[in-house]
Amino acid sequence: MAIEAFGAGKVILLGEHAVVYGAPALACALGRGVLATATPAPKTVLEIPPALRGAPRARVKKAFEIAASQAFFPKVRVRLSSDLPLAVGLGSSAALSVAVASVLAKSSGRAPSVESLARSMETVFHQTPSGVDHSTSLLGGLIRFQKSSRGPKIQRLQPPVPLSLLVAVVGPRGSTALTVQGLREKVTRWPRRCHRIFREMGALVDEAVAAVKKGDLPSLGDAMNVNHGLLAALQLSSPPLDDMVYRLRQLGALGAKLTGAGGKGGAVVGLFENPGPALSKLRKQGVTCFVTSLQDAPK
Repeated sequence: MAIEAFGAGKVILLGEHAVVYGAPALACALGRGVLATATPAPKTVLEIPPALRGAPRARVKKAFEIAASQAFFPKVRVRLSSDLPLAVGLGSSAALSVAVASVLAKSSGRAPSVESLARSMETVFHQTPSGVDHSTSLLGGLIRFQKSSRGPKIQRLQPPVPLSLLVAVVGPRGSTALTVQGLREKVTRWPRRCHRIFREMGALVDEAVAAVKKGDLPSLGDAMNVNHGLLAALQLSSPPLDDMVYRLRQLGALGAKLTGAGGKGGAVVGLFENPGPALSKLRKQGVTCFVTSLQDAPK
């Protein structure tokens, strides 16, 4: 009998990078992600899609082996399918980790928690992940996330009005490790200045949480716009990302910003009251994009 589990992708509406330094983040699960299907087999094995090659393939294999070991090697063959753009900052590795961890835990019956397995897998992909990606994927919906020495503080949010997002893929992101390293060097050189920006990002998150609770989408959108400006000030954006942010705003976005690590490419997220016309226009222009809403996210 087959066992299936879904791991959602995610967008960071506010606070990426700052979350690593202790500030909160506002994250939303996507209706797109990774589906893992486990069927009985003589031994535990993962079928890795042929399109995944080189170093990414090796990391997926290693992450699976670690999770399978912690789950006491349930005798299943795990197959993956995904409708989530890869390596553009939409949490594809976390979605894969949550989906795989879920089917391994269900197949084992004596494995650690799904969260523990997924976290172990994420350390292979990101060494010291903040936890926001796999937490969002696992919980679904909209969350306020903040790291702490006693474990993450997570607040689940349910806005009283629909929250419609348009995600546009700008292009190859480049090395996340180099982007993170560049920011780390900046923080080391100018700590007071950088942490002042991180604190402002955290304040924006709390303002956005209050706006979400009231259903005040213009206020949420404005906070997203300001957050993008702060990310650009840290040199985490780039002309292609900035151009797409401005395009989304011109097409009616209440707010738009880069989501994920940033760098030379990646993804941009825009908050719309009605994203349909913008989606149609961007697709006609050849932009890879899609619309998702909070209601699409798994509960």
